[in-house]
Amino acid sequence: MIVELNERSREIFRRVVEAFVETGEPVGSRTISRKLGVQLSPATIRNVMADLEEAGLLYAPHTSAGRLPTEAGLRLFVDGLLEVGSLTEDERRSIDGQCAAVGRSLPEVLEQVSATLSGLTHCAGLVYSPKVEKSLRHIEFVPLGPGRALVVIVSEGGMVENRVLELPAGITPSMLTEASNFLSARVAGKTLEEARGKVMGEIQEQRAQLDELTKRVVEAGVATWSGSDGGHLIVRGRSHLLDDVSAVGDLERIRSIFDALETKQSLLRLIDATSLADGVQIFIGAENELFRVAGCAMIVAPFSNGRERVVGAIGVVGPMRMNYARIIPMVDYTAKLIGRLLG
Repeated sequence: MIVELNERSREIFRRVVEAFVETGEPVGSRTISRKLGVQLSPATIRNVMADLEEAGLLYAPHTSAGRLPTEAGLRLFVDGLLEVGSLTEDERRSIDGQCAAVGRSLPEVLEQVSATLSGLTHCAGLVYSPKVEKSLRHIEFVPLGPGRALVVIVSEGGMVENRVLELPAGITPSMLTEASNFLSARVAGKTLEEARGKVMGEIQEQRAQLDELTKRVVEAGVATWSGSDGGHLIVRGRSHLLDDVSAVGDLERIRSIFDALETKQSLLRLIDATSLADGVQIFIGAENELFRVAGCAMIVAPFSNGRERVVGAIGVVGPMRMNYARIIPMVDYTAKLIGRLLG
């Protein structure tokens, strides 16, 4: 439809959307007249805005009020008129700093990245944590006391994951050391899935030179980390969604967004759909059944592992008047940075 609008209509429409993003308030013809560099009377601008309303791109919330963009109008703006900005050095450094993964587990890194993205955008930050397919460097059992040990998994990239393990009765520190040595010798350079197959294959074929109790520790350790490689959803910064509240109706809208964010399975399906396309995906209002009532938007981008396979996604959820020009490059940059980290 954008090609059907003449230059004047496109410019007025763009100015209306930009003013709406900035203030959240209906935009009147006098406001647009002041913003335009050309001399157009408010009456002429009102006529153009009326045409845009008839085309389904604008609407008037009240009889005497200015205009607001419809969901279809916002989509047209994002697809055809939006001029995407670039990150500032401070924004880039902030995101880079949170992606410094040495000594931290992948979930810890992603939680921090999600919180940082939320703070920079003033929206709720989302991360769909990937299934862990990175190569391993080392596995160790650390005694915690009677009947318990910590399974420490170190990846080639230096990320660390910990799991508490309940031990079979009779396990000694020397058995834990033997189990650590056995696993570390077999997991180096392999993914969790590959290492699990090799270790369990040796045990089932009785080729593992382990006593029965130590073998049980190894099996328990394998079972523990087996549950650590599933994807999960991280949501941070819900409180930012309250920043835009100015009326009782807004509170109901925010409550609806909160409810949607708690509907994790539906949200995961939506994020998973981003893996079918390249780059940043933008869902506005009713285009997204999950947020249809809430009247908000979601900007999300997938990220890939070292094998160029999409394994997760990161993004934000906020009001439909979010600053798309600023947030899109943030989400895109962060997704690519996580992809390099996983690679």
